[in-house]
Amino acid sequence: MKLSKRVMYQIYPKSFQDTTGDGYGDLQGIIKRLDYLKELGIDMIWSSPFYPSPQYDNGYDVSDYTGINPDYGTMEDFDELMEELQKRGIDLMMDMVFNHVSTEHEWFQKALAGDQYYQDFFYLEPAKEDGSLPTNWDSKFGGPAWEKFGDTDLYYLHLYDVHQADLNWYNPNVREELQKVLNFWLDKGVKGFRFDVLNVIGKELPFVDSEEPGSAQEKSLYTDTPIVHQWVKELNKASFGTREDIVTVGEMSSTNIPNGVRYTNPAEEELSMIFNFHHLKVDYENGEKWSNPDFDFLELKRILDEWQTGMSDGDGWNALFLSNHDQPRANSRFGDVENYPIETATMLAQTIQFLRGTPYIYQGEEIGMTNPNYTSIEEYNDIETHNNYQILLDKGVSEEEALEIIQAKSRDNGRTPVQWDDSDHAGFTTGDPWLNVAPNYKEVNATNELANGQIFSYYQELIKLRREYDVISDGTYRGLLLDHPEVMAYVRELEDEKLLVLSHFYPSEVTVTLPDEFKGLSAKKLIGNGALEIMSDSITLKAYETVAFLIK
Repeated sequence: MKLSKRVMYQIYPKSFQDTTGDGYGDLQGIIKRLDYLKELGIDMIWSSPFYPSPQYDNGYDVSDYTGINPDYGTMEDFDELMEELQKRGIDLMMDMVFNHVSTEHEWFQKALAGDQYYQDFFYLEPAKEDGSLPTNWDSKFGGPAWEKFGDTDLYYLHLYDVHQADLNWYNPNVREELQKVLNFWLDKGVKGFRFDVLNVIGKELPFVDSEEPGSAQEKSLYTDTPIVHQWVKELNKASFGTREDIVTVGEMSSTNIPNGVRYTNPAEEELSMIFNFHHLKVDYENGEKWSNPDFDFLELKRILDEWQTGMSDGDGWNALFLSNHDQPRANSRFGDVENYPIETATMLAQTIQFLRGTPYIYQGEEIGMTNPNYTSIEEYNDIETHNNYQILLDKGVSEEEALEIIQAKSRDNGRTPVQWDDSDHAGFTTGDPWLNVAPNYKEVNATNELANGQIFSYYQELIKLRREYDVISDGTYRGLLLDHPEVMAYVRELEDEKLLVLSHFYPSEVTVTLPDEFKGLSAKKLIGNGALEIMSDSITLKAYETVAFLIK
């Protein structure tokens, strides 16, 4: 299927469906729900990691790239999953965590044991002459980015958790091993790869201190360095680029549009598309994630418009998303899930899916799942959350305010078990779930949604329209009403067709005047979540209303 027609669905397997009663999702659980996904209409699943892992970072600390974590099942279960996916015409995209490995990985353990060959797989540096760490860099999970390497006088680099040792991509043996990993899964029928934090693999050498730990300047020392493009091209040519119809997406932390274009322009032969996260930092106070201000709507529009325009101009391609396993639920973040749950969910879905790019649905979005708003820090599991809760307390923030920030920003917001029905633990498990189910599962669950709801069917219609109308999948993008304080508007164009999309992000009623170019034109309503049917010069939108008009 053409890339622009595809719709992806992300599964966080630990929280998707448990079939053994151990409280953890598993591969058989994914198999159990394939008919549900087929009914939704998606054609490719991206699954977060289910490799062997000590789970310090919920599977993103991989200890064996070509194995299956026993908590999720066996390789036989994986093969069965591939067979069942194929029967339903659904492809699988696997998550590749290639910036770092678990410190329990065989490579790191051999390095610790003194094997020089494997010591060269990692960044091992001595302390400075004054005894301080090799650099003053911060880990993205809090604390220093260097840790003592066993009983030696060396330190190893970990940009993330202390149990995740960064791989030395300058070593060609490392790159060759990772190419083998991709080809192993390609041979098993995998059709896609999502590359975790791929643009930080090229640390600038020699290592130097940053001007300010944790700053943008520090990130520039290891983010989007020129050699990353060289290595991604090499990876392409040695693995997925040799096969037909393979879809790849790179998670690109703190990237920019020129690099985004280079990563995804087909002529560059690197990746199919990228995730960028700038639009999901519009509720960061002074750039600080662990804060809880209202989101900046105009900034959200500005960033989405900038990336839509810039990537289009350079023939790049965006992955379209508002939620994933690392983000709060978008409906809790950008809408009103208490008073307008249906309107919020459908408005956000339409806004993001009708942009130029490939849309991703995160598990539970299609039934309106929300942040859980746990009432104590003990209910949270995520290591980043616990680290930053303590940092907030150390800064003098009260426990009450710190918890409110955690409730808004914790990665566990997107990791609560999928709410399948109103039985105990929402039908996710017959045991005790690894993470508590959100308290609203009695009302918000897939069974109730399929029987009585409007969100799932709205997603189905959005997917159907993408397949049916080329203007949605392949049209150009142009932003409209960019200064309007409550409405996001844009137009997609292809040949003699235009698609006008209007989305209201607030609970009040608002009236907008369309640009002169739309005056006097006839249009039909393609889809909308409200009563508005006719396009006129002046349009009134109700709370969280969205509408799309097709103009010929």
